[in-house]
Amino acid sequence: MMERIFNFSAGPATIPLTVLKEAQAELLNYKNSGMSVIEMSHRTKPYEAINVEAEANMKELLGLGDDYRVLFLQGGASLQFSMVPMNFLREGRTADYILTGAWSEKALKEAKLFGATHVAATTAEGNYRRIPSMEEIQLSENPAYVHITSNNTIFGTQWQEFPSFANIPLMADMSSDILCKPFDATKFALIYAGAQKNLGPAGVTVVIMRKDLLEGLPTAIPTLLRYDIHAKNNSMYNTPPTFSVYMLNLVLRWIKDQGGLPAMERNNRKKAALIYDTIDQSKGFYQGHADKDSRSLMNVTFRIANNDLESIFAVEAAKAGLDGLKGHRSVGGLRASIYNAMPNEGCQALREFMIEFQKRNS
Repeated sequence: MMERIFNFSAGPATIPLTVLKEAQAELLNYKNSGMSVIEMSHRTKPYEAINVEAEANMKELLGLGDDYRVLFLQGGASLQFSMVPMNFLREGRTADYILTGAWSEKALKEAKLFGATHVAATTAEGNYRRIPSMEEIQLSENPAYVHITSNNTIFGTQWQEFPSFANIPLMADMSSDILCKPFDATKFALIYAGAQKNLGPAGVTVVIMRKDLLEGLPTAIPTLLRYDIHAKNNSMYNTPPTFSVYMLNLVLRWIKDQGGLPAMERNNRKKAALIYDTIDQSKGFYQGHADKDSRSLMNVTFRIANNDLESIFAVEAAKAGLDGLKGHRSVGGLRASIYNAMPNEGCQALREFMIEFQKRNS
C-alpha cells in the first residue's frame, strides 16, 4: 500500500486511521454475521444495534438527555436547508437567518421558498471575515426560529460563543465543526450536520432535535421530509445509509476514547495554532482571511501576498503529500481543513512546508 498523505480537503475529509483499520478488519465479516455491514439489511438486529449505539454515543458526547432525538438522514445539509423551513416555518411567522458565509446564504435561499424570512445580521459587507456581535443581531417581530451556521468552511470563520434568544428556537448547521469542542447543546432546538467533514464518510446527515419540536408538524408535506416520521421509525422509515452510520459510530467511539470533546478542543487548538502562528509570523507573505477573533479551528483560510504563487503552492504541497489545500473556487486562495481526525503531524508538516516555501519565494 502506498504511503498515506495528509488530506486537508474540506470534505469528504480525513478519517482516523484507527477507525479505518477497524472497519477494514470487520469489512468481510461483521461480528461473525458472515457478511459485511454494507450487505446487511437495516432490519436485522446487528444493524439496529449500530443505529441505537450511534444515537446514544452522540447524545452522550453532547451531554443531552431523553428530551432529544438523534436522526440519521440523507441528502446532506443541503436538504436540511429545505426541511427546516418546510417543517417549522408557519404562516404568519418569520424565519430569521444570520448570514456568515455562502452556506448560510444557501439556507436562506431555500427558506424563502416556504415563507417569510428576515436577515437578522450579516457580515457580507466585509467578505465574511468575521462573526457578527450580539449587538448587531436584530430579530424580526415574530420569529419561528433563528438559524446560524456555526463554522464557515469557505471563509474560515467560526462562532466563538453561541447566541441565545430566550424561547425562540435556535437552529444550526454544524456540518464542519460539530464535536470539535465542548458547547452547551441544550441551547439548540435543532442541529444538523453532514457527516463528511468531522463525523465520518459522506452519505449520512445527523439531525439532533428536541422532542417537543416533533409535535404538531405539518402533514401536507412529503412523508420522507417529515422529521416526526423519521423519529417514529428510528431513522429507518426508508433504507438508511447503513455503512455510513456504522462508520460514524466508529468515529464517535474514537472521540470518546480520545477523551471526548475537551480532548478534541485541546488538540484542535494546538493544531490550528501551528498554522495561524506561521501566517502571523510571515511578515505579510501569508495573509489570513478571517479576523483573529473569528478564526475557525477547522478551516484555516489564507492568501499569499503574491497571488500568482498560490497555484504553485498548492501543486508543490500536493507533491509533498499535503493535498487539498486549494481554496474554494468562489474565493480562491488557500485553505487547510484540519478537522478532528487530522493528526498533529499533518499540521506540523504543513507549517514546515509553508516556512520553506516562503524562504524559496521571498
